[in-house]
Amino acid sequence: MTGNSERWTVAIVGGSLAGLAAALELRRVTNADITVFEQTAGRLEGRGAGIVMQSEIEALLSISHISPATVSVPLVERQLLHRHSPPRVFTQPQTMTAWDTLYRAFRGSLRDVVYLQGTDVAAVTEGEHGVTLTFGDGTTSDWDVVIGADGIGSTVRQFVQPAHPRYSGYVAWRGLERESDLPPELTRELTDRFTMFSSNGIQFLCYLVPGPDGETESGRRRVNWVWYVNASAEAFGDIMTGQSGRRYEYFLPAADVSSTSAATLESLATTELPPLMAQLVGRSKPFLQPVMDLSSGRMRRGPVFVIGDAAGTVRPHTASGTSKSIGDAAFLAQALRSRTAHDRLPEPALREWENYRLRSLQDIAAVGVSRAVVSRLGTTESDPVWDRAIR
Repeated sequence: MTGNSERWTVAIVGGSLAGLAAALELRRVTNADITVFEQTAGRLEGRGAGIVMQSEIEALLSISHISPATVSVPLVERQLLHRHSPPRVFTQPQTMTAWDTLYRAFRGSLRDVVYLQGTDVAAVTEGEHGVTLTFGDGTTSDWDVVIGADGIGSTVRQFVQPAHPRYSGYVAWRGLERESDLPPELTRELTDRFTMFSSNGIQFLCYLVPGPDGETESGRRRVNWVWYVNASAEAFGDIMTGQSGRRYEYFLPAADVSSTSAATLESLATTELPPLMAQLVGRSKPFLQPVMDLSSGRMRRGPVFVIGDAAGTVRPHTASGTSKSIGDAAFLAQALRSRTAHDRLPEPALREWENYRLRSLQDIAAVGVSRAVVSRLGTTESDPVWDRAIR
């Protein structure tokens, strides 16, 4: 795919939000031929669930001619729950959206970009004809530039700088339930509010997000919740093993949560959570994401780049994972905008991009770790809540 006399070629590996952001930003400021490779063959499953609407997301929506109000749910208050005392409620406006809502919006905005699903990139190499991608079926193609937006288990990162995720010491159980499937007295307490609960080794958050097809009207939205629970490295393997016996790395789907884990979660909800949250968990089909740390000292190697979680992760307490990914993509597109089919890479701009985005990654990652420590999540002094429940 290299050598076009008029345009240069870009392969984006990974078609989730980071990959879509890279495609949209590059299409806007360059004349590159862009192809996105997504390994999932069917409908992409939203693994991020609820997302806080940050400025980077709003900017990408704006250039895609999408009003943020059409893909989000506004909140007015923050509610702090306690197990044995009344809640504390105070005004704190915030706007929430969801992974699948943004994916649908950005995917629908792609123009003049090839988006190929069911295409697994197995290896990346650099040669005299540019960057070679080797696919799962053994075929290859050459590109002028490759951008890895392929997440925490990135294949592209192994070419740029091999690095492996490290388990943080706690997991995130999640739920995403239709508002209409829950009792009115439950949703009434959650409407217009970001609701929280914390104790040693536990943090629980819930709020409303758009419905499965992007609905924002009352009664058609969804309740998103996330429950952070300390679990030792020894317990981690059992948690990530599904009822089928399959061992998952970064995402355990609701359909394969083991009966043992489901029973433990139900027991913990009863003993550790306020009644409102215990009721919500009991009416949900939970799925799980482990909280992993991944740091890297590089975001590029020649004409190969990594962005988003492929470059490094931040803890979810920062509410910045999606916005960081979009920022990586936007600034990279600006750095590449002067390149043409006959030009070399704009090295000064790319060095500045890498240094700036690495500093941003490190700063956000440090904030996430400090917030986890305050909540006593993943520290040696924290209560091993999950282990205690299964003894």
